[in-house]
Amino acid sequence: MYLEITEAICVTVKPVYLEDQSSPIENHFVWAYQVQIENTGTETVQLLNRHWRITDTMGRHQEVHGAGVVGEQPTLAPGESFEYTSGTPLTTPSGIMVGTYEMERADGHRFDVAIPAFSLDSPHQPIQLN
Repeated sequence: MYLEITEAICVTVKPVYLEDQSSPIENHFVWAYQVQIENTGTETVQLLNRHWRITDTMGRHQEVHGAGVVGEQPTLAPGESFEYTSGTPLTTPSGIMVGTYEMERADGHRFDVAIPAFSLDSPHQPIQLN
């Protein structure tokens, strides 16, 4: 599990490799990632936008921008949390994702919340000793 806290917004991510949806012979590897966004602060916030940067083993980058997450722009009062699951495919057996959520407080103040960098690992990735 990966965790990052920005301005009292706690984001945790748990990636899971989906063997049944992957086809290593065809260089098709799929992961789900479960995200929990928790407001540990004292002000209500709304998630407006997301920005992901996905990098595969070959160093190729993909940028994903969009409104909300899974079709929602959740509003979180103090102490509330929102959970969702999404996924991503890669053409390599491992990679990394990192990103930000653009949030807005009730007073109109906007700020970015860091999504922790997390590894996308499959059992098909050769082990490398560093």
